[in-house]
Amino acid sequence: MFLYVFGDNVEDTLGHLGYLVFYLASGLVASATFIWAQLLVGDLMTAAIGASGAIAGVLGAYMVLYPRARILTLVFIGWVFIVPIPAVLFLGFWFLYQLLYGMLTLGVEAVTGIAYWAHIGGFVAGLFFGALGRGRRRKRDF
Repeated sequence: MFLYVFGDNVEDTLGHLGYLVFYLASGLVASATFIWAQLLVGDLMTAAIGASGAIAGVLGAYMVLYPRARILTLVFIGWVFIVPIPAVLFLGFWFLYQLLYGMLTLGVEAVTGIAYWAHIGGFVAGLFFGALGRGRRRKRDF
């Protein structure tokens, strides 16, 4: 879902080939971060598979490229509301959630099935690569 919502805008900015290179690079950084975290806690037996770290890179790039874009979000406060939230707040909250759970899993042999450190590494890579691509923004044809 995140790739569908955020990916097309990042691809419009970076172009098809640039997006592919960026996506793969974010995935590599995410994998390296996951491996680093596993080495830090001494867990050499846990593996990760999936693209969530690379998708987190897309989120980081979106946050840099479109910080004021409004994300329609379902909010539950007794009732269900659809609230437009700026991307910088929506994605910043998502990153803090990943960071919190990532910190909680360090030093603890908790099997959550979620590679929080891959998400963190991918997101930070996306922030970096998004900042590099910020000057290349193209206008979309609507």
